Amino acid sequence: MGKPEVRKKTIVKVENSNSLKGTFTSVLFLGGFLVLTWLGVFLLFMNRF
Repeated sequence: MGKPEVRKKTIVKVENSNSLKGTFTSVLFLGGFLVLTWLGVFLLFMNRF
């Protein structure tokens, strides 16, 4: 009979790559830009009449 192999258990830590903090921040900036642009155009429209 052959010698039984001794296997070491290795623990692999996986980082959470599903973080959406950057996406949320980008969406907030884009939404803020759209709201400010719309508000600016609306105020310009109201001042002309």
